[in-house]
Amino acid sequence: MTSVERGGRVAEAKKSRVTISDIAREAGVSVPTVSKVLNGRPEVAAHTRERVEKLITRHNYSRRANHGSGRAGLIDLVFHTLDNEWVLEIVRGVESVTHDAGVGMVVSAVHDGRKTERAWLDNLTSRRSDGIILAVTELGPRHAEQLHGLGVPVIIIDSLGQPDPRVASVGATNWSGARAAVEHLIEQGHERIGFIGGPPQLQCSVARLDGYRSALMAAGIPVADELIADGDFTHDRGQDAAGELLALAEPPTAIFAANDQQALGAYRTVEQRGLRIPDDISVIGFDNLPMAQWISPALTTVDQPVATMAAEAARMVLRHAETGRFETNRVELATDLVLRASTGPGPKA
Repeated sequence: MTSVERGGRVAEAKKSRVTISDIAREAGVSVPTVSKVLNGRPEVAAHTRERVEKLITRHNYSRRANHGSGRAGLIDLVFHTLDNEWVLEIVRGVESVTHDAGVGMVVSAVHDGRKTERAWLDNLTSRRSDGIILAVTELGPRHAEQLHGLGVPVIIIDSLGQPDPRVASVGATNWSGARAAVEHLIEQGHERIGFIGGPPQLQCSVARLDGYRSALMAAGIPVADELIADGDFTHDRGQDAAGELLALAEPPTAIFAANDQQALGAYRTVEQRGLRIPDDISVIGFDNLPMAQWISPALTTVDQPVATMAAEAARMVLRHAETGRFETNRVELATDLVLRASTGPGPKA
């Protein structure tokens, strides 16, 4: 191979590494605008379209295969992290639908940092997908605009606050589920009920805290700020928060954790202090992940139909692929209290 041939191949390799973000930056437009040009969408000014098309040609950028109409047979499932059982339940729910429909699934995670976020968006844009299911902690305005520009439906699972009006969301009845959990503890005779919350920016966290407060107030029990501990939905924080609650001069006789992982963290703290569940303190969680029934004692928890939520999100994507109509509605699925061995009579029983 001559040096000229080698040089040509190196130049060609460099061209192939150009991303949609590079083209957008060089053209002086947004990533969604480039995506619209790539997908043949009409809402781009003629002079802008021409400038972008020239750059696409110059850089030999690979367009998404078969970007015309019709079903792509692929769903993108995006998480913020991939390190917990909640993620597995989401994957299981989506897979149950994609398997039956003969559709593929791509699972990815958004990591912190502008560089990795850009790479994530480039990856989504470089392949054709029927839709994107987001199970992430937060979808900011910038990401919402970029994803909207891809021209495919975006479905959010357990959205942060009020979701973007251009996207649909699937969630659960967090408020009523939390209220049912606390009402059960009150019926058991508990009045000093500790609460370990979730990330305060999440809508589900706020709803679960409101449900906790509502149940106490309805029973005429004062809401004590000292019994409310901040949480982040992790096992470690559940362990630390339970320690803070049990160190109070008048500790709670029951703990309601806003998710199962924090409830399991509380189990560890209770064990380390030589206490027994539910004889010395009752513990209740939220999610009903599969592990909840296998720990000892089995965890009383609020069944949030995580896999069913994910399956509904996948069906919404496929409905759009079949009809071409975007869904922008919010779906809420019911929660149920699952009674197991981790809750028992309190001092007022």
